[in-house]
Amino acid sequence: MNHHVKGIGGIFFRSKEPKLLAAWYTEHFGINDAQSETMWQTEGGITVFSPFKHDSDYFPAQQPCMVNFRVHDLDGFLSKLSAAGVSVDAQRMDEPYGKFAWVYDPEGNKIELWEPA
Repeated sequence: MNHHVKGIGGIFFRSKEPKLLAAWYTEHFGINDAQSETMWQTEGGITVFSPFKHDSDYFPAQQPCMVNFRVHDLDGFLSKLSAAGVSVDAQRMDEPYGKFAWVYDPEGNKIELWEPA
C-alpha cells in the first residue's frame, strides 16, 4: 500500500464564471477559494475516493465528477440553504452510515451532502 498520499490537496473544476461561483461557495459553504488570503481547513474524517461507471446516473452525465461534503446537522444546513435560494433536491437517502441530500450550485453542478451516522 502506498502511504505517500495523505489527503486531498484541492478540488479543481471548470466554471463559466469562476469568480461568481467561488463567491457562491464562500457564502453558502464557507469555503474560501485559492485567491483568498486564508485557505479552507477541513476537519479530520474519512474521504471516499470512488470511480463510477461511465454510464452511472448517480449524478448528471455532463458533470464529470461530483463533490461530496461531510456536514453537521444536514437538516438545519438544508433549511439554511433553501432559505437563501439555493436549489435543493427533494430526494433524501438514509443509510446505516449516514444521511444524504443533494443541492445544485448556480452552474447546475450537483453537490452531495453527507451527515455521517
